[in-house]
Amino acid sequence: MAKSNQVRIIGGEWRSRRIAFPDHEGLRPSADRVRETLFNWLGQDLGGQRCLDLFAGSGALGFEALSRGAASVVMVEKSRGVIAALRRNADLLTAKNLQVHCADALEFATAAAADAAARFDLVFLDPPFGSNLLEKAQARVVPLLRPGARVYVESAAAYAPSGDWRILRQGRAGQVHYALVTYGD
Repeated sequence: MAKSNQVRIIGGEWRSRRIAFPDHEGLRPSADRVRETLFNWLGQDLGGQRCLDLFAGSGALGFEALSRGAASVVMVEKSRGVIAALRRNADLLTAKNLQVHCADALEFATAAAADAAARFDLVFLDPPFGSNLLEKAQARVVPLLRPGARVYVESAAAYAPSGDWRILRQGRAGQVHYALVTYGD
C-alpha cells in the first residue's frame, strides 16, 4: 500500500498512529478535518458507547471511536481485501472490543435488527461516495438504535432529513457534506 493510502488517528489513546488501507473503488476515508469536527461534536470521550461503522472502508471512524474509549465497535465491510486491512490494523493497534464482519452493509443491518442485543449508541453511515446507499441504510438502522442514539452521515449531497430524522449538527468540507443526526424525539 502506498504511503498516500494511510490515515492518521487524530485523538485518544492511538492519537497520531497511522492505519493503512488498500486501493478500492469507492473507498475514501473521512478527512482529518471532518473527523476532528465530528469528534468535537460527539465529545472526546466515548466511554461506554456501542458503535456501528456500517460501511467501514478504511476503518478511520471506528478506530477513532475505539481510540476515544468506545465500549465496542462493530465494523461491516463487504470487500475481502479491505477486511484483511481492517484486521491488520486492529492487530497493529491491539484493538479490543472490535468485531469485523465481511458482509453487505444493508443485509447485515437487516439481519442485526432481529437481534435485540444489537443496539447502538452511535452509528457511522459513510457509504461509498456518490452511491445511493445512504437513504436505504438509514431506514435499515432505525431498529438498531438505542434511545437517544446519534447517527453520523456523510455524502456527496447536502443531507436532507426525511420522516423522523432530525439534524443535530452539519457541515461541509469541499465536496463532502456531513451531519450528525438523530431519529425520533
